[in-house]
Amino acid sequence: MVQASSFLLVLILALVVPSLSATKCVLTGHWINDLGSNMTIGAVNEKGEFGGSYHTAVTATTNKIRVSPLQGAQHHTNQKSQPTFGFTVNWSFSDSITVFTGQCFVDKNGNEVLKTMWLLRSHVDNIEHDWKAT
Repeated sequence: MVQASSFLLVLILALVVPSLSATKCVLTGHWINDLGSNMTIGAVNEKGEFGGSYHTAVTATTNKIRVSPLQGAQHHTNQKSQPTFGFTVNWSFSDSITVFTGQCFVDKNGNEVLKTMWLLRSHVDNIEHDWKAT
């Protein structure tokens, strides 16, 4: 689906008061990465859960790329200002799933940045091919 490097996702549109974004990183909003993939994260509920959508700019399949749903959770013990989070994308155009884990940061210029790592799992026909599915 995407290049095997950590993502640097930069906030395009913050849905928070500007004075809050200078000190607290908020996941809710529209994000775009350095490869042109973009995602929208909805409101984080009181349990730390959120939903959204992901539109990748890169793929290894010949299928037409479509927007895919994502579900995730933010760890917000003690209302941390730079929270950790994770989410799963169930690709709408292939038989694979990707999980992302990361942390939301506010950089020295006051910009919100997501630093993530991801793992993709593709379908294989039998256990002997398990080695090439992840």
